[in-house]
Amino acid sequence: MSSFEAFPAALHDRYLRVEVSCEMSAHSARRGDPISQRKWTIRPVWSCILALAVLAFGCGALHAQATAPPDKELVVATKEAPPFAIKQPDGSWSGISIALWKRIADQAHLRFRLVETQSVPDLLDGVANGRFDVGVAAVTVTAERARKVDFTQPFYNTGLGVAVPVNENPWVAIGRALLSFGFFQAVAVLLGFAMAVGFLIWMLERRKTEHFGGGAKGLGSSFWWSTIAMTQAGAAQNAPTTLPGRIVAMGWMIASVIAIAVFTAGITSTLTRRGLEGAVHGFNDLRSVRVGAVANSATTDYLARQRLSFRTFPDIQGGLSALGRGTIDAFVHDKPLLTWMVRSDFSASARVVDTSFSSESYAIVLPKDSALRPMLDLAVLDQIEGDWWQQTVFETLGNAQSR
Repeated sequence: MSSFEAFPAALHDRYLRVEVSCEMSAHSARRGDPISQRKWTIRPVWSCILALAVLAFGCGALHAQATAPPDKELVVATKEAPPFAIKQPDGSWSGISIALWKRIADQAHLRFRLVETQSVPDLLDGVANGRFDVGVAAVTVTAERARKVDFTQPFYNTGLGVAVPVNENPWVAIGRALLSFGFFQAVAVLLGFAMAVGFLIWMLERRKTEHFGGGAKGLGSSFWWSTIAMTQAGAAQNAPTTLPGRIVAMGWMIASVIAIAVFTAGITSTLTRRGLEGAVHGFNDLRSVRVGAVANSATTDYLARQRLSFRTFPDIQGGLSALGRGTIDAFVHDKPLLTWMVRSDFSASARVVDTSFSSESYAIVLPKDSALRPMLDLAVLDQIEGDWWQQTVFETLGNAQSR
């Protein structure tokens, strides 16, 4: 039996001996023994005080043992996710998350060994089934994951970023702009106004103007004239002849000048922006391009909730390589990881747009109801509120926004 198990048993035996002694004293007092009667008035008080002292000491010892760091060596799972977890050529580990864990473990006197996993799901499954005591990498906190593992306080808050090709063909960007849903929507609105005006002209002119009469033929002629008037080309030919018809025609020609000017300015602005910035410069643009993401990640969950179609890749490198080949138009992932990878290995073929969306938090992973969680929660907060952490994040990522 371990010392931890033996201590409650000894405490229980001591309590029984005190209880038996009290019962014997009470029995003697009831038999009329004068000495026992005198002792009975004093002994229970001292016995109870002694019992309470022993119990208090035992509870304190148990609490101290429960909050003390475990004697065993912790198995800490990690996954390569630069710059948060970086595997060096010699097999050692570095990175923001690893540095944070080593600092916490050193101050809490925790013994541990790092074990590499191939994916975040492998890390989470290993922590959930007890193979690993802790998981440290760039693991995003989600509701689905929190159902099977526990998370400490987050140590880094970020969002999703989008990588796009650097040297996108401008004609490809222009072609996508002209074939986009927004373009067709604008054209449909203009045609809708033209047909409405044409129908009104037909109603006013069908009985008094020959080329607008004749049922369907006259209605078609009024639609055609309204469209020509909108483009300011040949509006005088076959124009309305009645006063109400001409008033409507005048109003439509003035309004169409403004409508065409707004439409032209919008198309020009879109084409210029896409030519300079590429097809994607915000989240809404993802709906009209081919999107990629890492399989079984928090990113795919988010894209699925937003009803965006996407292709999956086993890792960031695979997605960015596909982006360089032109297989996809945009690759979405956690922005700090994406920025680091593009800056390190894909700067010639990809860039990360300035915008970010969604909200992601990184935290240390623990098994459900882990005894380490209270201590690690406080330790994480202590570290990320200190100057050391802010300096580490700034030197690695160029910003200090970690909370």
